[in-house]
Parts: sequence; C-alpha cells; structure tokens
Amino acid sequence: MPKLNLDTIPQSNRTGYPAEYADKVAGRWYRRLGPAGGLTQFGVSHVTLKPGAWSAQRHWHAGEDEFVVMLAGEAVLVDDSGETVLRPGDCAAFPMDDGNGHVLQNRGDTDCVFIAVGRPSTSDCHYPDIDMHLGADGRYRRKDGSEF
Repeated sequence: MPKLNLDTIPQSNRTGYPAEYADKVAGRWYRRLGPAGGLTQFGVSHVTLKPGAWSAQRHWHAGEDEFVVMLAGEAVLVDDSGETVLRPGDCAAFPMDDGNGHVLQNRGDTDCVFIAVGRPSTSDCHYPDIDMHLGADGRYRRKDGSEF
C-alpha cells in the first residue's frame, strides 16, 4: 500500500557534522520517507524542529535541488536575502548551484514540522557562515581542506 505510516518509520536526530557545528541541529528529528516508500530517484524527509533547533547549518548544494513544504508550526528561513517566516502550507525552493545559503530555524516555543525533498547528492555542499565544507566524497573538511 502506498500510504506510509509515520509511526513505523524510525526517527533520528543523527548528524555527520563535526562536534563544534552539531549543536544547532541537536533538536532536529527526521524520518527518511523515501527509502520507506521504495523511492530511489529523490529523497523525502519528514522533519521536526524542536524549539530553538535549526534544520542545518546555513548551506547550499552544488548538485542538488531542495524543496520544503511547511506542515505545522513556524520556521524562519534565513538566506542571503534576509529572513522570511514560513507557516503551514508555505513552500520554499532552493535550486542547485545558486550559491544562496539557506537554513530553517525554529525560533518559536512549539515544534515546527515540514517535508524536505531533495536528491541524494554526491556533490559539494557549501557552508558560507562557518569553516566547513562537505565534499563530494561525503567527508566534512575545513575550507582549507584540512580534516576535522
């Protein structure tokens, strides 16, 4: 049956970020819906941000489009244009290679929930605000190329 039961899909708050950058996403919980539904061409995640949590460090992808749909609560989208409040029903699109770093931040006192769609990427991910870069090899390094 195509309908997915969220209660049967494991929730995780795992991150690959080096310890000094992981605190912002400690309250980010996600379920990987793509694998649960047998999808292989794009990824879909059901994400909950606890109050104070960020979706990621502010970033942009060299080879991956991203799209989010807000389901509940409120998040502040921070990108190169400034700050935009996203509420249930709002959508945001992040084209690959545009260089516009983005992050969703839950600045409220209740959970915020959204769906994130992207393509499993093997391309670079850039973090304009911090000394971190994710290479196509899936390894985090400092911008000078040194390892964490």
